[in-house]
Amino acid sequence: MSEERFGEFVLVRRHEDGHVAELALDRPKAMNAVSTAMARSVGEACAALGEDRDVRVVVVTSTHERAFCVGADLKERNSLSDAELVRQRPVARGAYTGVLELPVPTVAAVHGFALGGGFELALACDVIVADRTAVVGLPEVSVGVIPGGGGTQLLPRRVGAARAAELIFTARRVEAAEARELGLVDVLVEEGRDRAEALTLAARIGANSPVGLRAAKRALRLGQGLDLRAGLEVEDAAWRSVAFSGDRAEGVAAFNEKRPPRWPGE
Repeated sequence: MSEERFGEFVLVRRHEDGHVAELALDRPKAMNAVSTAMARSVGEACAALGEDRDVRVVVVTSTHERAFCVGADLKERNSLSDAELVRQRPVARGAYTGVLELPVPTVAAVHGFALGGGFELALACDVIVADRTAVVGLPEVSVGVIPGGGGTQLLPRRVGAARAAELIFTARRVEAAEARELGLVDVLVEEGRDRAEALTLAARIGANSPVGLRAAKRALRLGQGLDLRAGLEVEDAAWRSVAFSGDRAEGVAAFNEKRPPRWPGE
């Protein structure tokens, strides 16, 4: 396993053959509160991972034992002037859109607190694995703002408009069992198992065609919110992008020859 640090607060680990990358939030003294510096590093790490053709899956984790991420760094926010806050906004957005726009499948491994911007980082992923200590929520209206890292758009796409409205308007925190029931997280595992289970899931995903994975994610994301006819056109375009690829040829050959595929990734 190789490691690369982006700034002081983000660590990227590449596992095994490099197909699974782990983006670890590593600001333990602040329970991974997202400062300007940390947001910038998340964005830079995502840009690097998105360009790495060897990476097939990204797992977002935390090095803090009691929190995934507690959201925006409110101590820092309190020290910013209005003009500084305006300048900081694109940097903050870059962290959330960086995760959201990764071209490969993404899995969040959540334990402890995932609140506000912390939960939004998880919502930006395709699948959320949480352990039984997880507490999630978007409490921004309780401090006079709104979810600004994608929460007002991503949460209703997961749980529907009315449920998202109730959760955002009440600012309530949701514990793991209810979070799984409501669809706020996708997989619920035993305490302390979120990272291991997320990496196992990532390895299973990463065994598949890198060309197919990127195209499938593109179709899923671009098709959201479209009517069925338009969505099927998005799917057809994605299908055409893989139908004549080297991965498709190798996948069919490997199936017929009853052997594991050796993906060319093109």
